[in-house]
Parts: sequence; C-alpha cells; structure tokens
Amino acid sequence: MYEEKPTYGIVGFLHVLPPALGWLWRLVSPRGHDNPSITDSGGMTSEGVGSYWPFATGLLVDHANLLLKQIQKTPNVRYTLTPNQYVGAYQVSFMPQWVAREYLARRGTAKFRPGLLMPARCPLLGYALASMQVEGTHLQHDFLRVEEQPDVGTEGYDAGAKILHEFFVRELQKFRLPELSGVGKKIIDCCLANGTVEDYEKLL
Repeated sequence: MYEEKPTYGIVGFLHVLPPALGWLWRLVSPRGHDNPSITDSGGMTSEGVGSYWPFATGLLVDHANLLLKQIQKTPNVRYTLTPNQYVGAYQVSFMPQWVAREYLARRGTAKFRPGLLMPARCPLLGYALASMQVEGTHLQHDFLRVEEQPDVGTEGYDAGAKILHEFFVRELQKFRLPELSGVGKKIIDCCLANGTVEDYEKLL
C-alpha cells in the first residue's frame, strides 16, 4: 500500500522532540488529510507560524523569533508530537492523543529512563518510544514505530519521510530572512541539511 502510494502518515502514537525540533514544528504547523479548514486539494498545507498566523499581525519572522525566545527561556518544557486520524496504515482517530495525554500525565515530571527513547527513523520526528505501557497494557511496537508495520515497511516509511522533509523545506524558506535570530538560522540550516536528532539536541 505505502510502497505504491506513500503518504506523510508516518508519525507514531507519541514522539518526544528536542526543543529545536519543537520550534520547527511550530513554524510549519502542518494541517493534514481531511482537515476541515483545508480548502484546496494539495495535501498537507500549513496553518502558518505558531498555528495562530491567520489571526496575527506583523511579520512571520518576528513571530518565529518570539517563539524561539519563549522556548529558550523555558528549558523544562517537554515537546511531544502526536498524530490524529492515522498511524501508518491504521485509522485511529484521536486515540493517540488520548493515550499520550494519559501516559504523560501519569509520568508527571519523571524523566524517560535510558533506552526508552530511540531516535526515530525520520529525524524530523525526534525520538520514538521503544515501548509504551498504559494501565498495564503494552502498545504494540508498530503503533510506536510505523516502519515496523507490514503495510508500510522501511521503503514506504522512507518515502513518507521524504514527503514530510520536502514540506518542511518548502515552508521554512519564508523564514530565511536577515531578521531571523542566529540560533534560528542554524536550526533551519540543520533541517535543510537533513540533520540528525543529535544535531538538533546540540543547537538548543
């Protein structure tokens, strides 16, 4: 299925993002398949910087700098990524968000133990969970790492990762202005160069 018609639906139930990646996701703010606010048929589009851009004034780059400054001043914030509607080949609606919220609420401020987080195959997705247990129930691994789904596989996953990266590259161009902060420029350059999760960790 995915090999014949790959999509960007490669996000697992829960991903943990380094702050630099959290900032990038807030810049591109993607709207996905069947979003009611999408009025064209071009697939994934962007809500604009911070996802509040339709209601904002001023320049995009100014808001990008403000969001980055906010992230830099709040180092204890944890950034996560959770899909809705699909996890690979599975139609899941908002279940990942409900499960992730419950899982993170029960953890509180506890740190992830060594070995629980592993770099996602697609660097833009930060870290995937090696395992996840909620109320005594273990989620199957292919809900956490989509490339393990038989209907997706590594080839389908990598094709979806390419679609996602191309979307980021396209959306980030509008922020490559002289007014963007130096740290912001480095983070965007890291994305354009297909940087690793470790590269993003070093930037913030």
